[in-house]
Amino acid sequence: MIIDVWADVVCPWCYIGKRRLERAILNCDFRDHITVRHRAFQLQPDATGIVPTNELLASKYGASLDQVKEMQANVCAVADGEGLCYDLDGTLSGNTFDAHRLLLWSATQGKQDELLETLFANYFEKSLPVFEHADLVSAAVSIGIDADKADDLLLSDQFADDVLADRNLATQLGATGVPFFVFDMKFGISGAQPLEAFTQTLSQAWAEESNTLR
Repeated sequence: MIIDVWADVVCPWCYIGKRRLERAILNCDFRDHITVRHRAFQLQPDATGIVPTNELLASKYGASLDQVKEMQANVCAVADGEGLCYDLDGTLSGNTFDAHRLLLWSATQGKQDELLETLFANYFEKSLPVFEHADLVSAAVSIGIDADKADDLLLSDQFADDVLADRNLATQLGATGVPFFVFDMKFGISGAQPLEAFTQTLSQAWAEESNTLR
């Protein structure tokens, strides 16, 4: 079974959704037959600079900084329930195009899940930026990826078309936001749904696949 997950590395619900999916997979007896694949989705594809996230959210939702802080506190509480320790006060927002290029390339190195986990943890738990090449290379090196290889990838335009193709496919499948989970290109979950939703969809997709193989 292949589970495609559209996510952005600066989406707090995407990290929460990742944890819930992982828990659901861990609890099923066919876990060894599951492959999870990251798909690129940019929440701000037109971003040209790096700004404080609280200011961006205040502008986007027409809210005060105090209201944004309350919103973020609510997200942190949900994350805490998944064993994540969010620190959103000092996070920045910017363009994640290069982060996605590096993630898609990292799959060819067998390091995609490790890199995605590292970028999520760096951004949400350590308030580290994930936009500049130096930030991304540092994250890659921390999980054993060669610095020169990561830097060469970022300095090229490799996987640029793949990032755009992922976004277009998500649109074709009806995704309007992330996280967005698609099981064997047949069953979908939109958003960081409760654990039960992932468990039920996994069982449904596995039953469908088993019937097909008979």
